[in-house]
Amino acid sequence: MQTLSDQGFLDIGPHRLEYRMIGPRPNQAPTLVVLHEGLGCVGLWGDFPDKLQAATGYGVFVYSRAGYGQSSSVPLPRPVTFMHDEARDVLPKLFDAIGLQRGMLVGHSDGASISAIYAGSVQDHRVRGLVLMAPHFIVEDVSVASIAEIRKNYATTDLRAKLGRWHANVDVAFRGWAETWLDPHFRDWSLQAELAHIRVPILIVQGEDDQYGTVKQIEMAREECYCPVEVELMAKVKHVPHREAPERTLSVVADFCTRILNEHEGSARKLA
Repeated sequence: MQTLSDQGFLDIGPHRLEYRMIGPRPNQAPTLVVLHEGLGCVGLWGDFPDKLQAATGYGVFVYSRAGYGQSSSVPLPRPVTFMHDEARDVLPKLFDAIGLQRGMLVGHSDGASISAIYAGSVQDHRVRGLVLMAPHFIVEDVSVASIAEIRKNYATTDLRAKLGRWHANVDVAFRGWAETWLDPHFRDWSLQAELAHIRVPILIVQGEDDQYGTVKQIEMAREECYCPVEVELMAKVKHVPHREAPERTLSVVADFCTRILNEHEGSARKLA
């Protein structure tokens, strides 16, 4: 276990990963591990992690995956298994390094998919529930079309410069995401098997106008999961609920995390 500061870097395998640790440490309280989107990083979460910590009282751990933010770089092209690799190879080492004892995963977009893969692939009693914001469980036509459009914008607008404020190697961050999602071999990517093996409660938060995924993602979770699945479908919200509807998103996420962790702690006390 590595000693956690308020912010810094952790050596996980061959990579050096930037992180923030907000609030109590994992040995003091439950920890909400926050996983960013395909173009995200620690900094791009804004103040959502801080507000989540204040609303719950739990510790909030945020990190940038390799190739994002100020974390070490990765070679390109990324393999089409990159999300499975993160969930199965990196997260177990990361959780051990921070001394995770109990908590939940809070993921957005690719980070939500990685969270679902972990919960459906790794038996880990420390993870008591999942918050999945704008998750991907399959590749839809709308996903491919939107990513193809943003790739054009990256080449022709100031998008590259804007993202460059947050990523040490912006081309690795962008190309590693866009080129993998647009790879024809990625079209058959699916989390059907993983969803069927999740055994902890799930909250899905999705915008009705999400340009990267439709309600098919929600329908798939409801069909495949044997665990409880709660859904918060937000009108007039696209792909980033915590930015487009920050107060409502914070409220439903904080309430869900508090309820699930309190219920688990109560059950544990009854059994003791």
